[in-house]
Amino acid sequence: GSMRERCGLRVLNLKMSGKDRLNVFPSRMALAQMKIRLKGAQKGHSLLKKKSDALTLRFRQILRKIIETKTLMGEVMKEAQFSLAEANFSAGDFSSTVIQNVDKAQVKLHTKKDNVAGVTLPVFQTYNDGADTYGLAGLSRGGQQISKCKEVFGKAVLLLVDLASFQTSFVTLDEVIKITNRRVNAIEHVIIPRIQRTMKYITTELDEREREEFYRLKKIQEKKKKLRKQEEMKKNVTEDNKPRNIFEEQDEDILFK
Repeated sequence: GSMRERCGLRVLNLKMSGKDRLNVFPSRMALAQMKIRLKGAQKGHSLLKKKSDALTLRFRQILRKIIETKTLMGEVMKEAQFSLAEANFSAGDFSSTVIQNVDKAQVKLHTKKDNVAGVTLPVFQTYNDGADTYGLAGLSRGGQQISKCKEVFGKAVLLLVDLASFQTSFVTLDEVIKITNRRVNAIEHVIIPRIQRTMKYITTELDEREREEFYRLKKIQEKKKKLRKQEEMKKNVTEDNKPRNIFEEQDEDILFK
């Protein structure tokens, strides 16, 4: 009865845990392979966690820089607009003159790459290309205000480039951190528990097999013992029923006692 109950429980456990474990044949080799896989998963989890922490740290630094640059940007743009109004007041509307004299950009960009825990982040840097078109602007009417306006807008351009670098890095890191955290969670909450459940299942199956083998051997021994006993009893009965040989028996010597 107890053996039948145990088998029933085993079948129930197999049905319940079938989805939550890997589909492997329970053996010593499979158990050894699962141990290697578990070790690999734990190492992978540890490395991905370190990567996620490094990326999050850089992400927070960039976020802080974005807030600082945006605050500064607001102040610089306010100053730039004020200096433009001053220049327009002193020199009149000079925008058409600027457009006519400029044929190519003086401030240009080139991209560098920064590596953070295996993630490539773009870094934009400015450089001046060509001569200054308005180098002698200070000599004309309202030239001082125009030079000041140009200088302030130059600062604004540099800040915009910095902000573009930070924003691009921010978006890239945000996406990579999400993917890395998803992988960390998948390993921690799905892959590792599944391997552990598979190992538990293999161990249970192997233990059950050992118990069954022990029970089987015990039954065989009992059967052998029973057969031996029956043979001995048969032998004894055969000897008891054997006909007596009067020539082999020696009578007691009555005369020479």
